Amino acid sequence: MSEAMHIVCPHCGGVNRVPAARLKDGANCGKCHNPLFTQQPIALDGAQFQRHSQKSDLPLLVDFWASWCGPCKMMAPAFEQAAAQLEPQVRLAKVNTEEQQQLAAQFGIRSIPTLMLLHRGREVARQPGAMDAEGIINWTRQHLSGL
Repeated sequence: MSEAMHIVCPHCGGVNRVPAARLKDGANCGKCHNPLFTQQPIALDGAQFQRHSQKSDLPLLVDFWASWCGPCKMMAPAFEQAAAQLEPQVRLAKVNTEEQQQLAAQFGIRSIPTLMLLHRGREVARQPGAMDAEGIINWTRQHLSGL
């Protein structure tokens, strides 16, 4: 990691410059003063997705899901548990494919749930199908090692 990292605020979308060594210290946004890390996945629309995937130095782990999908509902608590363990090394986000059909089409999402790990706007890895929290964490960490 570089000495200072750009982190997009999950509340206001402001881009913050944070020393990498201080990520775990509970940094707050310089614009809205809310915590930069909430230990919870954030819901993203198309514009927010672009901002978080392009402007942040953090890897972005995205759960593409839909409200009618049984496996998606089953995986949701596991994804929340993973957020508590993976932040602040990774930002976890959820994209509702019913509401964000253009974004799902852009990435060729054909089955849900699908996890996608991005870094600086580039897809690093993709995994279709539901996983438990341990599986999500291990899969993510495995792919982070190459960044």
